[in-house]
Amino acid sequence: MVKAIMGKMAPDFELPATSGQTIKLSELQGKNVILYFYPKDNTPGCTREAQDFRANLAPFEKSNSIIFGISRDSLKSHNNFKEKQCLPFELLSDETEKVCHLYDVIKTKNMYGKQVLGIERSTFLIDKNGILQREWRKVTVENHVAEVLAAVKSI
Repeated sequence: MVKAIMGKMAPDFELPATSGQTIKLSELQGKNVILYFYPKDNTPGCTREAQDFRANLAPFEKSNSIIFGISRDSLKSHNNFKEKQCLPFELLSDETEKVCHLYDVIKTKNMYGKQVLGIERSTFLIDKNGILQREWRKVTVENHVAEVLAAVKSI
């Protein structure tokens, strides 16, 4: 299994989307792709991050970019979250964690004193040629979307 490496072709994947389609990364060449991995639908930080991407959709689209949110939640959960937050972009379900492992976002976390495996909030910017240009790990939601947008505009 090829992992995501900065400056190299992003590993291809297919995941089911809230639209009912299957999204295949290699079919998106010609557009910049923002993949943001988040821990869980309908939680405060994840809701705020989704709202920030929603609020900045127009400048991302002007920069020839498409946004996808990815978590281990089911499509049913994603559809509920997308509808509740009026999200204009697709959420992708990675229940098997295959794509999470490609991008190395599954990490050990402390939850109420217990060690659990979960998604570390992370974002990846893949350029229109399929090359992984930037990655943000251990993301803090505050000002994150503005940083991603600035990076998109710089490539």
